[in-house]
Amino acid sequence: MKPNTGEPIHWYVTFELPFTRRPGLGIDTFDLCIGLVAEPDLSSWSWKDADEYAPIRRLGWVDDLHALVDTARERALGLLHDRAGPFAGGWPTWSPDPAWPLPVLPDGAGTTVAGR
Repeated sequence: MKPNTGEPIHWYVTFELPFTRRPGLGIDTFDLCIGLVAEPDLSSWSWKDADEYAPIRRLGWVDDLHALVDTARERALGLLHDRAGPFAGGWPTWSPDPAWPLPVLPDGAGTTVAGR
């Protein structure tokens, strides 16, 4: 969002595996190194970090996921072109209530476990 106006800079769709909670260790994430960036009015779009996706494919990190990633990419483009899903009805106007308190992490959340 533009700081002075609150207007969107662009739409961004990231492709990543679902988060996995590891008891006592935190949350595992895996970004698939590809993103879809679209203008606020959806008039144009581009792939972000496609040059990073190719090497992780060559390294075999996403071999078993590549077909799913391609399907997800096509689905995202379909939603964008059809102005459906999150792209329906223009830019969302929701924002959190400024009166909501900031979340507080539980005790020990900032500590690390040696060797992990």
